[in-house]
Amino acid sequence: MNGSVAYLVTAAGCLIAVAGIVVAVVALRRTRTRPSRHPGPTDPFRDRDADALRGDPRRLRPGDIVEIRRVPYTLRGSVELREGSWTWWEHFLDDASGGQLWLSVEEDPDLELVLWRTDPDAALTPGAPTVDFDGRRFTKEESGHARFTGTGTTGLDPTGAMRYFDYRSPDGARLSFEAFGDAAWEVSRGDVLHRSDVMIYPQADPGKVG
Repeated sequence: MNGSVAYLVTAAGCLIAVAGIVVAVVALRRTRTRPSRHPGPTDPFRDRDADALRGDPRRLRPGDIVEIRRVPYTLRGSVELREGSWTWWEHFLDDASGGQLWLSVEEDPDLELVLWRTDPDAALTPGAPTVDFDGRRFTKEESGHARFTGTGTTGLDPTGAMRYFDYRSPDGARLSFEAFGDAAWEVSRGDVLHRSDVMIYPQADPGKVG
């Protein structure tokens, strides 16, 4: 092999090596800059999920039947509440014996359902960092003011403002203070529900019959 040929072979080898390094660097950069694909909050009521058969509590309307832990309730009215960009719903329920409860529905970011029972005998006021009630100590989670819009039978004005304080105990029990308009504070105990606890039977829309 003469000098010229050796020189060409050596140069070609160098070019191949450099090309390999460039390819490796590009691949490494692509690997490092590839965006991560962390799944966001899942929708338990998506169309093809088995839970879709239980109904979507985000679309409740007055007149719907809501079965909670096998006890049926009639939804008589609802309020949609807004505080900044945050929206949640409270649905007023009647049972067969005339008892009244309410179901809160919110996404923060996952769907949360809480069944509430108002306690008119609770002599409590909100604001303190902790509240002792019924053998539990509740710690304040959040408080604020919201605007509401009502539909159906709620006993409230069609629109207005409300104040709230929310508390939670170490075992997950909830305590809520709410005041709509100029009304006094109303105290309610909350029981967190699993989505399998709730079955919804939507009522026909009269405007779509026929």
